[in-house]
Amino acid sequence: MLHSGSRNIGNNLAQCHINTAKELAKMAGNNLPDPDLASFIAGTPEFQAYWHDLQWAQDYARFNRDVMMARFKRIIEKHLAGGKATKPLLQVNCHHNYAEKEVHFGEDVYVTRKGAVRAQAEDYGIIPGSMGAKSFIVKGKGNVHSFCSCSHGAGRLLSRNKAKNVYTLDDLIEQTKGVECRKDKGVLDEIPGAYKPIDEVMANQSDLVEVVATLKQVVCVKG
Repeated sequence: MLHSGSRNIGNNLAQCHINTAKELAKMAGNNLPDPDLASFIAGTPEFQAYWHDLQWAQDYARFNRDVMMARFKRIIEKHLAGGKATKPLLQVNCHHNYAEKEVHFGEDVYVTRKGAVRAQAEDYGIIPGSMGAKSFIVKGKGNVHSFCSCSHGAGRLLSRNKAKNVYTLDDLIEQTKGVECRKDKGVLDEIPGAYKPIDEVMANQSDLVEVVATLKQVVCVKG
């Protein structure tokens, strides 16, 4: 399993559009309780420009993952398969933290999935645990009440800063025992204890997804 987003290009594009929205709100005299609540109106040129760049960033992130996985596959084939090409039983490439135009309850709507992935019937998805926990490959059940969504991962119990203050390096070493990974203060915010128990999270969304495979990592690379 691997992950890549839009490598900060998406963030830079978002900041440009957020600034545009704030300027439009100011020009319209909208008295917002917080400037970050500024938004675009669907159908306007500003909205279309934002949606175009958002889709571009999401496609770029997906392509990043395709390239990374292809390179990793070649390395595995070279060192573990004697150079022979291998064919995977299943390939899954899914977005999280993204927006898409979909139809729900008979209406065209824009769905933003934050910390979530799409789980329509027959959709395959990835739900990772932490550096020291299991991860899951799942198939969606198409639960309309969740807008055909499920969680992407365990979710945090502690913020990154709080995790650094609560846990020590010795805690990290203990909680990642048996996993080859970085064990230094630079990744203390990713300590397993900072995340919710993944088995509990999976039990709570059994009506959203079916578990296809359970993975237990032996190597975890962060960077």
